[in-house]
Amino acid sequence: MLVIFDCDGVLVDSEPLANQSFSAALKPHGLDWTVEETMRRLMGRSLKSCVEIVEAELGRKLPEDFVERMQAVTYRSFREAPLKPVPGVKQAVLALQAAGLATCVASSGSPAKIEFTLGLTGLWDLFDGRIFSASQVPRGKPFPDLFLHAAIAMNEQPFDCVVVEDSVPGIQAARSAGMRALAYAGAAYADREGLAKAGGVLFDDMKTLPALVLK
Repeated sequence: MLVIFDCDGVLVDSEPLANQSFSAALKPHGLDWTVEETMRRLMGRSLKSCVEIVEAELGRKLPEDFVERMQAVTYRSFREAPLKPVPGVKQAVLALQAAGLATCVASSGSPAKIEFTLGLTGLWDLFDGRIFSASQVPRGKPFPDLFLHAAIAMNEQPFDCVVVEDSVPGIQAARSAGMRALAYAGAAYADREGLAKAGGVLFDDMKTLPALVLK
């Protein structure tokens, strides 16, 4: 069995910080989304998809340096906060690995962002060499491409994979890939209704994850 972890919001508690930076970066360009609205519209999607959604809303292109400038602010906020792992997730990953299960990361983030956030939180060594990004596939979440790519690379069949996600697009992608989908809903911002409607099995505490996976 392969357990596929999303990164942002599942391994690292980055969603509030990242979306705060994104929301602030949009305001000078005429889009006054709150942090909550930014999360609702963009959470779980690749940066490329997020930019496309924003540009469609604005009806025009963002400046060429928008992403670079916004990411610089985001990374600085990660360092200053500092960014932390989701409570209990390291112990959950170690327990799954001790039980003989394969694990990997499949994230909408870029390879550089995944390495930065996992390195900053001390989780990189748990997954080194088993990390997959939406930049490696034609379509990001909610399409199944990323999770199917991870399964192929890890030599596992989709029906023998469990995905741990916190976003509606991520759960949709997992279900479209024919995989079990466990929806972490322990954060205050979790869209519990949306996660359940997408087909996720909700759980609120990472301590319970190993038992859910092995169920």
